[in-house]
Amino acid sequence: MISRLNTPQLLERLATQDIALLDVRPPASFNGWKLDREMRGGHIRSARNFPIAWLDDLSEMDAKAILTSKGVSPQRIVVVYSNRLEESEAMAAFLEKLDYPLVAIYEPGFGEWAADPNLGMDRLTRHEKLVYPAWVDEMNHASGGQTYARKDFLIFEVGAGEPDAYRKGHIPRAIYLDTNSFEQPPAWNLRPAEEIEQFLAEYGITHQSTVLLYGRRADAAARAALVVLYAGVGDVRILDGGIRAWISAGYELETRARWPIPADTFGRQIPAHPEYLIDQATARALLTDEDGVLACVRGWDEHIGETSGYDYIRSKGRIPGSMWAGLAETSQQSERQYQNVDNTLRDCFEITDLWQERGITASKKIAFYCGTGWRASEAFLCAYLLGWQNISVYDGGWLEWSAQEDNPIEVGEPRLLG
Repeated sequence: MISRLNTPQLLERLATQDIALLDVRPPASFNGWKLDREMRGGHIRSARNFPIAWLDDLSEMDAKAILTSKGVSPQRIVVVYSNRLEESEAMAAFLEKLDYPLVAIYEPGFGEWAADPNLGMDRLTRHEKLVYPAWVDEMNHASGGQTYARKDFLIFEVGAGEPDAYRKGHIPRAIYLDTNSFEQPPAWNLRPAEEIEQFLAEYGITHQSTVLLYGRRADAAARAALVVLYAGVGDVRILDGGIRAWISAGYELETRARWPIPADTFGRQIPAHPEYLIDQATARALLTDEDGVLACVRGWDEHIGETSGYDYIRSKGRIPGSMWAGLAETSQQSERQYQNVDNTLRDCFEITDLWQERGITASKKIAFYCGTGWRASEAFLCAYLLGWQNISVYDGGWLEWSAQEDNPIEVGEPRLLG
C-alpha cells in the first residue's frame, strides 16, 4: 500500500527512521534551478535524483539496478516527491510494481518544503554553470529572432579531430572547438600559456565572454571547461546532457558551419587560475602532504593494474599512495562513469558520498588524475560545481607518470584507509 505524508510526517520519518528520499524532478531542478517558481532551488537534503522521464528508456531491471546503486532498496522505506503529484504517483506505482513494499508519497510536493527556510535543502553551489536546453535557447535568441541575446555569448561544440558529426547537425550558432587546439602530444598536456592565449584569441574568447560548452562526449566538454577556467574566463557554462538533451527537448539543429570572430586580446594575464593544474613535481609533493589527496578517476581495473586502459600506454598500475575516486569497475565503463542514462551529469552529492568513504573530502587538497586528463576533468567539474576550493587536475596523469622509468608504480589491491 502506498501511503501519503504531509510535511510534519515527513520530518518525523526523517528524524526517526531509515528512509530513502527519491526526487523525481529533472536534474536541473534537483541541482538548484528554480524551474517551477520555488522559493528555494535544490532538493531535500539526503534525497537522490531519479527523474520520472528516465522510465521511458529503462527496462524494469535496469531501473531497479540504478535505484539500488543510489541506496533506494526494497529494504528501506522509500518516500517519493516532485512538484507535480501525478509524477510522484507514477513513480510510487512503478516502485510498487517492482515489489518495493514500503512506498510513500510526500503529497504537498517540493514547493511547500522549499517555501519554509527552516527545512534542510542542498543544491550545487555553482548550479548556474550547469545549464539546461531552454536556458541555451533563451540566451541564443532575442525575441525569437536569429541574433545573439548577448554579443559576448559564445557556444562551442567540443570534439577531437575532424568535425564530421558537427557538420551533420549542431546547436544553432555553435562553433566547432577541436581539443587539439589546446592539447599537445605525446602526453596530451595543455599547451604553454602563450599558445593557450593564442588559441583563445583565435576563437574569439575573452575573459569577459560567457562561454557555453557541449560535446558529443561529456568528458570533451569538461576538458575544455577546465582549460578556459584555468585561463581566466569568468563565466563558463556546460550544457547538461549535451546535444542529446538539446534534441530530446525538441529543439532543432543547424548544419551551417560557424566560424569564430577572432578577438584582439584575451584581456588578462594567462593563466588566471594556475592552481587548477599541477605538474608531476607538485603531484609527488601532494602524496606526502597529510592534507593532500592524489585521486585516481580511472576504472578499478586500471587502478589495480589489470589493464593500462589505453592502447598507447604500456605500463599498468597506479601512482603509489593515490586514492581511487573512480565510479566504474572497468576502463570501458569509466568513459560514462559521470553520466546518467540521459547523458546528464550524475548526482554530484551521490558522487561525493562515495568519495568521502574513501577519504576524499572538501577539506583536503585534491588533485584528480586519469590517463591524459579527460576523465579527471569531469571529476574536477563535479567538485567545482559543488564549490570545493582546493581542487586541481594532475595534467600529465598516468601517461606521463608511467613513461618515466624511475617513477614507482603500484599494482594490486590498494591499502585500506586509516
